[in-house]
Amino acid sequence: MPRPSHPEPLPETTLAPFTGTDPTTPLDVLPEQPQVDDTSAATTRFERLLAWISSTLGIDKAVAFTILARGWSSLAGIGTLTLIAHSLSPIEQGYYYTFYSLVALQVVFELGFSVVILQTASHEAAHLTISPDGTITGPESSHARLASVLQKSIRWYTVAALLMVTILLPVGIHFFSVQSAKHPGGDAVSWFFPWLLVVLATSCTFQIDPTFSFLEGCGYVSNVARTRLTQVMLGTALGWTALLLHHGLYAPGLIILGQAIAGGFYVVHKRHLLVPLFRRAVGSYRIDWGAEIWPFQWRIAVSWLCGYFTFQIFNPILFAYRGPVEAGQMGMSMNICGTLSALTISWMNTKSAPFGRMIALRDFKLLDTVFFRTLIQSTTAAILACSAVLGATIFLRAHHIRFALRLLPPLPFALLLAATIANIVVFGFAIYLRAHKQEKFMWNSIAGALWIAPTSFIFGRSYGAIGIAVTYFLATLVIGIGSGSFTFFKYRKLWHG
Repeated sequence: MPRPSHPEPLPETTLAPFTGTDPTTPLDVLPEQPQVDDTSAATTRFERLLAWISSTLGIDKAVAFTILARGWSSLAGIGTLTLIAHSLSPIEQGYYYTFYSLVALQVVFELGFSVVILQTASHEAAHLTISPDGTITGPESSHARLASVLQKSIRWYTVAALLMVTILLPVGIHFFSVQSAKHPGGDAVSWFFPWLLVVLATSCTFQIDPTFSFLEGCGYVSNVARTRLTQVMLGTALGWTALLLHHGLYAPGLIILGQAIAGGFYVVHKRHLLVPLFRRAVGSYRIDWGAEIWPFQWRIAVSWLCGYFTFQIFNPILFAYRGPVEAGQMGMSMNICGTLSALTISWMNTKSAPFGRMIALRDFKLLDTVFFRTLIQSTTAAILACSAVLGATIFLRAHHIRFALRLLPPLPFALLLAATIANIVVFGFAIYLRAHKQEKFMWNSIAGALWIAPTSFIFGRSYGAIGIAVTYFLATLVIGIGSGSFTFFKYRKLWHG
């Protein structure tokens, strides 16, 4: 699909010493405008509209690009779902979504380092000024420590990417070989080369992600969000091409490959900032991994690994015990929930780096003001979006539209959507606490995984998708909202008084 044309590129973010102003106000998040005649009523109305959008809806430039990326992904997702329904058999659909579930095991190799990179970089960049040409001014200690963050992250992800390919590729080959022989029609599915492409493409995006996290921590939140929009557009174009040419199982790999290509171009574009930092001698200011990074990272890693068993284990279980058709229905339904979650959490995700900066400068009042306002905006968006999707699904079922049969029935789908709304609140709590370079949701994540993983095996095998949906919803309600709220308010009070 052709990339839409844009006006002149938006200016890069310039980090200035923090002044205590709200970073979500229009003055901070919109490009500078030339002076205009005060008599221009149209311009005044437009400026008021921008101010209202930013202050009331919380849509600054970073959120806008993120929503555009997620919105494009959502709209393109409708086209992708339609093409999947027409180009893939129900059995192939099961393979399609199980590819994504297995490749999500990359969390084992990342170990949550992207969150650590973003927050550590944001705390150091809070004391620096980064000019558009990549020149950095400020205390030598912060400059060197920022360079150390980048150096460690690139080395870590290079090794982890190699490990991921050598382990994930044979694991997938074994899984699909066994399941193809087990289920009727599985032998007719050509899955080997599509799976190979998925793993190799994922290893490429895997190495780009830490640089994106680092740049977000340095203040380039809106620029990274704009690049993610480009990634989604290019990936969608390549994926649709595969589906239209009736090579649909190659679509996941091509979608990921498109994201890697677009992301790689942006990293090259930022080489004037990244290369000097990577080559910079840090001396005695080197980040102490064991003392400063690892205590935060290993807890994040445990939380993310538990998250896999919370969100990605459903498809392999249904594939193994109920067959690829029901796994495909669960996969498509969870894909929709994931898209809605990614879209509506955009308000909060784009504040992660600013939260770190506010904490570094101990502006806790502004931190709470921005956080709670953003949480309300994000949760409201989730409620509206999930309600609309559920209503559309019921309508399609009532009118016997065949596409609706590729989704779960309304009851289990409604439970998944309700859990999605609840998770927006939980994710917001976690982002707030992690901005302090602390991981206090580890035990919540462990409890959730210990609840969901075994009950999904038990009830998924006996009752199928409805059994999994019920256990997932209850876990989100009790552990996510219940225990998560307790954890959030406990540590917020402890840290801020």
